[in-house]
Amino acid sequence: MMQKSPTTQVEQEFARGRRRFGRWRAEFPYHWDADEFVSRRELLRLAVMTSGALFAATAGIAALNYVKPLRTANRQLIAPASAVPPGGVHYFQYPTAEDSAILLHLPDGRFVAYSGKCTHLSCAVYHDQQSGKLLCPCHEGVFDSRTGAPIAGPPQRPLPRIILSQEGSNIYAVEEVPQ
Repeated sequence: MMQKSPTTQVEQEFARGRRRFGRWRAEFPYHWDADEFVSRRELLRLAVMTSGALFAATAGIAALNYVKPLRTANRQLIAPASAVPPGGVHYFQYPTAEDSAILLHLPDGRFVAYSGKCTHLSCAVYHDQQSGKLLCPCHEGVFDSRTGAPIAGPPQRPLPRIILSQEGSNIYAVEEVPQ
């Protein structure tokens, strides 16, 4: 049987609308029978399992900090005490060859040493002779030379302190301790 073509304008518009509706329905990517593949309960279960996995990973990382403390201990000769005059500075590598550190001979005669990495973004820290402060040029961080505590700028934590020992005229780095 042959289909009759629409003759009136109303019939033509209705046929065009039906074709348009049919095309939309055919291109729709989800079918009602596929809608039941993932229920609300299954989606909630997936969200809870993912949250639990993230919590377990965070707890594991925190546990590793207790197992492996941040302290680094190995004895290393820095310099003879006579090589660093009062108010002077000596730069050295500690605890590894890639890590920079700073030895300061304070005007009161004490020696202190700190890590040479800023606690903000690990930029290099240097001693400014004029101000007597430790400066980080990346974001203008300023640290106190006596304590390693931040004075100005974005750093919130003090510089890690390096424990020193002096035997005879030599100064040794013993361990690095985060403050």
